[in-house]
Amino acid sequence: MLRGRAVTQTAVDERTAVLRRRIRIVVAITITWNVVEAAVALVAGGIASSAALIGFGLDSVVEVVSAVAVAWQFAAPDPERRERTALRVISVSFFALAVYVSVEAVLSLAGLREPEHSPAGIAIAALSLVVMPFLSWFERRTGRELGSASAVADSKQTLICTYLSAALLIGLLLNSLLGWAWADAIAALVIAGFAVREGIEAWRGDACCATPVSVLTGEQEGGGCDDDCCADD
Repeated sequence: MLRGRAVTQTAVDERTAVLRRRIRIVVAITITWNVVEAAVALVAGGIASSAALIGFGLDSVVEVVSAVAVAWQFAAPDPERRERTALRVISVSFFALAVYVSVEAVLSLAGLREPEHSPAGIAIAALSLVVMPFLSWFERRTGRELGSASAVADSKQTLICTYLSAALLIGLLLNSLLGWAWADAIAALVIAGFAVREGIEAWRGDACCATPVSVLTGEQEGGGCDDDCCADD
């Protein structure tokens, strides 16, 4: 009986180590991509005098901050001890993102900001729509299995970057083709509301109903989960 428990605990420890390595890898990829994305968006936004592109570049900077917080957490031998601090950093990043996007959206609707045509901006937004959903999905599933609220919260930050990519792409295309400079501002306000909601959840520490490895291996019983982010996908 004791031997069986020892084998089970060893399996849990090995699986946990694998999941932590995966988190570190996906966070490293996310940071690298967002650094490139921020550089391209900020330069292109400056050239095109596009507040939308500059805002998108700054969002990428916020995403790097969130990913670095998770990387810092999982660099420790006992990541759980750093989870609360990481969640606080991620939460503040959500709130900062919401404030900035809201201000830029209002200025755009007031006619003080008008994104201009930018082929580079369209290209980086389209690429982000391909890259970001996969990174968010991978980190979310890994974080749920590991039982890490901070990893799940960071995956939501990445998902918001995907929504911003879509809003930016639609806005730039509509502005370029139809002259509708207000289109991305409306979408940005919706995204800002979502960011506030996720920031509040991260601050409370209930970013998702994460499932610890010990539940998956039968070591302990898991409770119900009503969080939409726990749905298998």
